[in-house]
Amino acid sequence: MPNLSFVSPTRNSPWGTYLSQIDAVEPYLGHLARWVETLRRPKRALIVDIPIELDNGTIAHYEGYRVQHSLTRGPGKGGVRYHPDVTLEEVMALSAWMTIKNAAVNLPYGGAKGGIRLDPKVLSQKELEKVTRRYTSEIGIIIGPQQDIPAPDVNTNGQIMAWMMDTYSMNTGATATGVVTGKPIPLGGSLGRVQATGRGVFVIGREAMRRLNVPMEGARIAVQGFGNVGSIAAKLFAANGAKIVAVQDHTGTILNESGMDMQNLLDHLAATGGVAGFKGADKIANDDFWKVKSDVLIPAALEGQITKERAEGLSTKIVLEGANGPTTPDGDAVLADRGIIVVPDVIANSGGVTVSYFEWVQDFSSFFWTEDEINVRLDKIITGAFKHIWETSEQHRISLRTAAFVVACTRVLQAREERGLYP
Repeated sequence: MPNLSFVSPTRNSPWGTYLSQIDAVEPYLGHLARWVETLRRPKRALIVDIPIELDNGTIAHYEGYRVQHSLTRGPGKGGVRYHPDVTLEEVMALSAWMTIKNAAVNLPYGGAKGGIRLDPKVLSQKELEKVTRRYTSEIGIIIGPQQDIPAPDVNTNGQIMAWMMDTYSMNTGATATGVVTGKPIPLGGSLGRVQATGRGVFVIGREAMRRLNVPMEGARIAVQGFGNVGSIAAKLFAANGAKIVAVQDHTGTILNESGMDMQNLLDHLAATGGVAGFKGADKIANDDFWKVKSDVLIPAALEGQITKERAEGLSTKIVLEGANGPTTPDGDAVLADRGIIVVPDVIANSGGVTVSYFEWVQDFSSFFWTEDEINVRLDKIITGAFKHIWETSEQHRISLRTAAFVVACTRVLQAREERGLYP
């Protein structure tokens, strides 16, 4: 089959990484392999121009994207990120991983993702609102509560979702709370949604440690990325007896061999916006983070972090992927050779989209659950999904990542086969 003309992936670039994961799963798909090419092509990719008037009166233009990789099993679902390095290829890969993630957890969604190529830190709140509203209007032709439901991602939050919901509602003439998830609670948001991704990382990490006989008490945890996902996962690991020995974020890297005081670190983070300068730990070089001895390493920042070179130097038992696509194919191969277990992103960080699903269901029914109910349902769904993936891995003697893809791709392609081709 000819390659797509609008991206030029390399082996370790985001779309290249995804394609290699599909190649690895193809031998396990049986008769469904005849449909596999659908997974290598996004259903729809929309590129939009976002012009706004800045506070100083000049006109600025930003590039925006919304990619719907697959809508075979239900409406699209996936976040929107604001980052200067956002590209069409990155958003395509993230939307494809959402297809896999939703199917791996068996949520009734397809995969989608969005992004705007900008640095939100240099915009005022008013400029950010203008960008968000114009972007929402531009992609409004393909999103909706039963078409495609955005959510927060890198550098976006509940406020951004509130503006998106309001803009879509104004344009359609009716309040549509279900058009986005990750909203503030007064606008139909769900309890537990903000903590859900980090909580899911902890729950899946706990299950993996149990199966690999790695005791939680005193376990050494290293975390890269200390935003919503990394900080909440770290807090839960510490609360259950583990030690957070190393943390890296955009401000620097810190180390405390006997474990950090999480509350003090979270207070420092809230006050300063980063982990740099934290008194309860020593500063170390950023590259040294990858050499810290740990039982569990949680990459919870951006994709492409665990390269071949870094994988060769890691001293850990389990890589628990809090971010999307943090391990390159070359890095994956090295970790497999070294016997380091990788718990893949599509199950490890699926807590966020699972509680987004709960939020969407609550919005449709206008009936809301308690936080305890949400956490119990979250734990049950993702631990069940992880058990199925673990058993698939043992059955075929394949990595957890390939097993997750076997489970997910089988579900997507079965649905594709049952639906057939229109017209």
